[in-house]
Amino acid sequence: MKSHVLTIGGMSCQHCVMRVTKALKEIEGVEVEDVQIGQATVRYDEHQVDENILREHIEDAGYQLLGVQ
Repeated sequence: MKSHVLTIGGMSCQHCVMRVTKALKEIEGVEVEDVQIGQATVRYDEHQVDENILREHIEDAGYQLLGVQ
């Protein structure tokens, strides 16, 4: 598993942090390390999870995935 930093748009408060954290924790194979306004650090197996899955869950929570590092 590899650590990645996700840049997330539309977050402005602790409520946003909680929603994004919950959305990411719902993805099987993703371990949430840290979520702050505008970004999240997660670990996942790239053979099991890809950027499209992350984008879908983040967008369903009401935010935008702007980038994955």
